[in-house]
Amino acid sequence: MKSFFAALLCLIVGTTTYGQKTIDKVKFFKDSSVINATLTLNLKKILAGRDKIGELYPATFSCKMEDGLDVNDHITVELRGHSRRAYCTLLPLKLIYKNDPTDAFYKLKSVKLVSSCMATPYDEQNLLKEFLVYKIYNLLTDKSFRVRLLNMSYRDSIGKKKTVTEHAFMLEDIKEVAKRNDCSDWTARRIGVSDIDRFQMNEVAVFEYMIGNTDWGVTSDHNIRVIHSKSDSLSRPFAVPYDFDSSGFVNTNYSSPDAKLELESVRERLYMGPLATKEELEAVFDVFNKKKAAIYAMINNFNLLTPDTKKDVTGFLDRFYKTIDNPSKIKSTFINPVK
Repeated sequence: MKSFFAALLCLIVGTTTYGQKTIDKVKFFKDSSVINATLTLNLKKILAGRDKIGELYPATFSCKMEDGLDVNDHITVELRGHSRRAYCTLLPLKLIYKNDPTDAFYKLKSVKLVSSCMATPYDEQNLLKEFLVYKIYNLLTDKSFRVRLLNMSYRDSIGKKKTVTEHAFMLEDIKEVAKRNDCSDWTARRIGVSDIDRFQMNEVAVFEYMIGNTDWGVTSDHNIRVIHSKSDSLSRPFAVPYDFDSSGFVNTNYSSPDAKLELESVRERLYMGPLATKEELEAVFDVFNKKKAAIYAMINNFNLLTPDTKKDVTGFLDRFYKTIDNPSKIKSTFINPVK
């Protein structure tokens, strides 16, 4: 009898702890190591169906975790995205793991996979820059999506196409972001900028300005998710930004600002936040200044970026920091913006 219960205990532990049978989704996104993974799927069929949103395709996700866990999960994938899906050859996918409770990644349920647009060194650098945008925002606030970097091999299941290996990253689910912050995912009506927690909305808007991103909107429910406190029903909800490939920091060759904004390129910044006082903005700028050294260190210590890429993005950030340290530029850029 004792041996039976011992075996049962081993089975329970082995299927619920990180590094054995199934991964822990919290620890998974806290880990900073790069996963070598392979996604096997019918590449021709998926490329031919790039216009079929909601179509599911069978695939196999395999990798070996650092702790020795061998993963070979039979999953489904779904096409997602807009500009990337229309333009790129490495299509943006959602990986769906919730088919089989015995799969190693089952607890992730479904995650967005962000991949390089095309299999070129230029596109891979862009992918790594977008990954860094998420990591930089993690430094500023915990109300942010965590990401996990992969060295992903795309293998054709019918052997018609050559295997392509590029970096990609997984994006944490919004429910996990909410849970970490004692919040729930906002699923009620659409809300406006004025409904969001004021300090946090200013922080989001300044961050989007810092990275040169205008491809977002709270009211339009565009590249913003909203969470709200579970313990304080009277508090205002919080905005959580994502999808930064159209930012000047990343600077892809397929991104361009909305013509209505009258910007020459995504490298030209435009503040799109709510009206705020000098004091409110200074409180937000203080957060960015306190994290400045950590942000630059994160970029310069990220060895997958080339020296030229590091020089480019740090130079882009230099101009942001010069702006928020200049009272006259603060007034003309954030308080009384003039185009």
